[in-house]
Amino acid sequence: MRHRLLHVLAIFVMTQAVSAFAQDLGNQFPQPPGQRGQRGQAAPAKPAPRWPDARMNLGAPLGEKGLWIGGITTLALPNNAPVPYQPWAQALAAYRRQNEFEPHTRCKPSGGPRQFLTPYGVEFVELPELKRIYIFDVGGPHTYRIIYMDGRPHPKDLIPSYYGHNVGRWEGDTLVVDSVGYNEAFWLDRGRSPHTEKLHMIERFTRTDSNNMRYQVTVDDPGAYTATWTGEFAIRWVANDEMFEYICQDNNFASELMVGSEKSIDRTSPIVP
Repeated sequence: MRHRLLHVLAIFVMTQAVSAFAQDLGNQFPQPPGQRGQRGQAAPAKPAPRWPDARMNLGAPLGEKGLWIGGITTLALPNNAPVPYQPWAQALAAYRRQNEFEPHTRCKPSGGPRQFLTPYGVEFVELPELKRIYIFDVGGPHTYRIIYMDGRPHPKDLIPSYYGHNVGRWEGDTLVVDSVGYNEAFWLDRGRSPHTEKLHMIERFTRTDSNNMRYQVTVDDPGAYTATWTGEFAIRWVANDEMFEYICQDNNFASELMVGSEKSIDRTSPIVP
């Protein structure tokens, strides 16, 4: 009996020691980068922060830090309406659902809605003196997007790119961004929606409180769709998180989405990263 009691006591002491060590280790080394921006419940929401001139602030209040994290994989259409695909675009979307050879997994930038559905989140940085807003990707390939707020028009000789050419304006508390000049080298969202170089998007960013932002996009692409359509999703704020150095090529957890060993998806097509 005495030996059994000692044995139980020894297990208890060891358990407490391991627990204390794990807690101390967690304090020294926070949650790994692969989980950043996705931990726990958000703090109670406060009113959305504003600049001294009362304009909406889409970033962190002065002296604070935080990131925006998209929580779903695709756009939701009103009343669950179907996306008005052209036949070829619908067939391509179905193929992508089966094969999932997404450019983002090969460290390519993700334009449009897909930018807000990438790992680790994004950060909005407004520079009023330059009349620009930057959207920095945390987990992307060291990429960022520029929104020009000086009233300039879109150039007529644009070279197609991943992020296109973006001009913005404020409609009350909503940032409205008009974008053209996209290439076809990225997926529009994680729902595998295709697009062409005719793509024209109107995005609306509405911060409803300190923790939540409504993202809405209207897609006008006569090369891939039979009509203009609008989708949206919510983006949530993760306070006290910040950008960190991320080398996509050295920290790629999605190798199975290139030509990897995933069994449920056809990997027979060769892909060169």
